[in-house]
Amino acid sequence: MMNRNLSLFLASFILALLLSTSSQAAEGNSHMPRPKESPSQPNILWIYIEDTNDWMSCYGDSVIKTPNIDQLASEGVRFDRAYMPSGVCSPTRSAVITGMYQTSIGAHEHYSSFSMWRNNVMENWEPNHIGVKTVPEIMQAAGYYTFNEGKFHYNFVFDPDDLYHHHGAENGYKGAKNGTDWSGRKPGQPFFGQIQLVGGKYRNPKPVVSPNEVSVPSIYPDHPIIRKTIASHYNTILELDRELSEIIDGLKRDGIYENTVIFFFSDHGSLLPRSKQFIYESGIRVPFILSGPNIPAGEARKDLVSGIDISATTLAFANIGIPDNMHGMDMMADDFHRDYVIAARDRCDFTIDRIRAATTDRYKSIRNFMTDKPYMQPNYRSESELMKFMQDQYEAGKLNELEAQFFGDERPAEEFYDLQNDPEETNNLIHSIDREQAIALANHRDILSRWILDTDDKGRYPESDNALRAVIDR
Repeated sequence: MMNRNLSLFLASFILALLLSTSSQAAEGNSHMPRPKESPSQPNILWIYIEDTNDWMSCYGDSVIKTPNIDQLASEGVRFDRAYMPSGVCSPTRSAVITGMYQTSIGAHEHYSSFSMWRNNVMENWEPNHIGVKTVPEIMQAAGYYTFNEGKFHYNFVFDPDDLYHHHGAENGYKGAKNGTDWSGRKPGQPFFGQIQLVGGKYRNPKPVVSPNEVSVPSIYPDHPIIRKTIASHYNTILELDRELSEIIDGLKRDGIYENTVIFFFSDHGSLLPRSKQFIYESGIRVPFILSGPNIPAGEARKDLVSGIDISATTLAFANIGIPDNMHGMDMMADDFHRDYVIAARDRCDFTIDRIRAATTDRYKSIRNFMTDKPYMQPNYRSESELMKFMQDQYEAGKLNELEAQFFGDERPAEEFYDLQNDPEETNNLIHSIDREQAIALANHRDILSRWILDTDDKGRYPESDNALRAVIDR
């Protein structure tokens, strides 16, 4: 990190000398404008990963080694308690790109406000005009070149050409050549870019980790199918580590690594049951590393941060004022502090649901608004080998009480977990609570109730007929 900061200092010193020389020349030539002073504008890159948990060696995992991710963490800050606002990709991505809760801008229902679906025009759809500027639009107005390589999945009406100077449909780093990535910018122009990596969706990763090398969380049966799924996720993380090294090499090749702030994070957790799509720890607590000039090296933070803080922090690094409408905060500010983080789950494809969670330093409360619906309502994942196995085991009565509770026909109205003593969230304390926990639960209930009103949680209102028809038509 010292090398990055030293290089940045030397570059700034040389630039100052050049500007001074130019200014002196301008005094003798009235036709030469004086150079304008401007705040430092580093490049900012979001390395945005899909479906990935923090099973990495820098986070203390011993199954695999992730040297490139570890190196990035050693040069910056590793956040141990970074939470996304949803366990579903499009609500999360809508929130992060705006710095606002998806529930406040009507972007909480998965794949909503899509006028096209897999190259087909939707006859029925509900346009969601959010009326706020996204991060790339704000960055463009400040002189930044903007790009996105890969998926958008924003649940609102937008024109990609308004957000990005360049956008490519396929996920992954393109080598920063021929106008891809940051290569399309003008000389010296700062960039704000997003490189989307498939992460946990990587298909057929090299089988470096075998199923017998992994451990199985207590909420799942110890079965070869479960072990295979867990091992596969480790192997996708090894592929992710390799992809990260290619991006870092490209930044260094082009001489811009030292002046690039890197946000490395996932949209939500893996495809295991109770992870992706849900708002338990394994669904919303994600790996997040922040590295770059003037960022402390080798620091590990255990305070609560939200995915919506990524947006505000990005603007702060670019010396851009944070809009009043943003719910996110600059996580690097001296006065940054969160008492809690909020997460929400709403309709996912054709699975209608509404769940809210508040996480504080020690506890998590979950409020289930649709108790008559099973957790595992049928959806696109139901036909996967993993989900079919779990459902078959449940119907055959082969799951123990802990393993089976997620596959029943109903769910409790409230869940309350002591994350300090129960990090896997296996013991719902709601009916066996002591005095200290009762006080914490009352506080959590108040937090959620106030948040719903203060942020105008639009999950309180039903979707329109057109929006639901669009779900069916897809």
